[in-house]
Amino acid sequence: MDARTPIRRPLSVLRSLLHSEASGGLLLMASAALALVVANSPLADTYFAALKAYLGPLSVLHWINDGLMVVFFLLVGLEIKRELLDGRLRTWPDRILPGVAALGGMVAPALVYVAVNWHSPGTLRGWAIPAATDIAFALGVLALLGSRVPVSLKIFLTALAIIDDLGAVLIIAAFYTADLSLPMLGGAAVTVAVLYAMNKAGVGRLLPYLLLGVVLWLFVLKSGVHATIAGVLLALTIPLRLSIGKPDDPTSPLHKLEHALHPWSAYLVLPIFGFANAGVSLAGFDPHMLLDPVTLGVALGLLLGKQLGVFGFVLAAVKLGLAQRPSRASWAQIYGVALLCGIGFTMSLFIGLLAFANNPALEAETKIGVLVGSLTCMVLGALVLRFSPAAARPKRVPVS
Repeated sequence: MDARTPIRRPLSVLRSLLHSEASGGLLLMASAALALVVANSPLADTYFAALKAYLGPLSVLHWINDGLMVVFFLLVGLEIKRELLDGRLRTWPDRILPGVAALGGMVAPALVYVAVNWHSPGTLRGWAIPAATDIAFALGVLALLGSRVPVSLKIFLTALAIIDDLGAVLIIAAFYTADLSLPMLGGAAVTVAVLYAMNKAGVGRLLPYLLLGVVLWLFVLKSGVHATIAGVLLALTIPLRLSIGKPDDPTSPLHKLEHALHPWSAYLVLPIFGFANAGVSLAGFDPHMLLDPVTLGVALGLLLGKQLGVFGFVLAAVKLGLAQRPSRASWAQIYGVALLCGIGFTMSLFIGLLAFANNPALEAETKIGVLVGSLTCMVLGALVLRFSPAAARPKRVPVS
């Protein structure tokens, strides 16, 4: 090899997402559409019976939501850790704009939902359902639009969604837990302490971490805290070798695990989750059901709350001088991205299932609200970005 030939190193998942997320997003859309078709076909009884069937101690649906989704949350945790320590969110100036946008994008939708459900105390528990953004769907739409969207906006949306995911994880841990088991929580704490000690001792092999991760999942599953939180806790203990200012370190355990998990999450875990959870029977559906508090609160939270919260908070932050607008992005394009933040499919469905567990009627209303709100935001966001003019390039000052 010529000494002048640059050594090619694997791209980070973030950089890969900016170019290939469309395929994962499209597959997730297809799985959700297929679930709706199957749930309203002659195969409906088989579909719902299969999800309720038990494999050992858990039903198929619980294995998917409490077991398989741990892979997704593990990947989320890895991305959060890498971005905060070694990526786009490494410094406080980098965190301000996406952080402010994520805050607005969580607070405003929750307030919209609460306003709609204020006189329905039994449904207020779903306040967090529209507070999440689905990064796969949103980046999938951006990827389909290609060069019409500046890279700075794709980076901004990715950083926003990662902070949003962190907020969703904290919400799940704090507000959607069952009766807590102190012995199991103690076992989980000891396991995390051992994982942390391994990190500090310089253990670089992934296998010991993953084996203890299974033990951690069992403790968390039995503790009353949702089992997927085990994935995030495990991610925070995986060693990361910093690669500031250069491509990812291919020997870093965190980078290796992140790259290994991404295709499994995008092309297997999330499509299975979408197929298992998006199916809702429309038999006996009445258009008036769209005005039920949960359906309306979720749909309006995603459609109105997200765009008002994200765009409003970004506009305020820029006007107050707290942050700068993404380079070469117009306000119309930022508004289009704010609309895309209303695509809350994966995490919104997940929180909805936790909020209204064992209540099929409210689960169905949640699914309809998520599908209606997300689809509307996806279409409107794509149209706004498709026809939005780009920001004017700064004029060059002639040198005398």
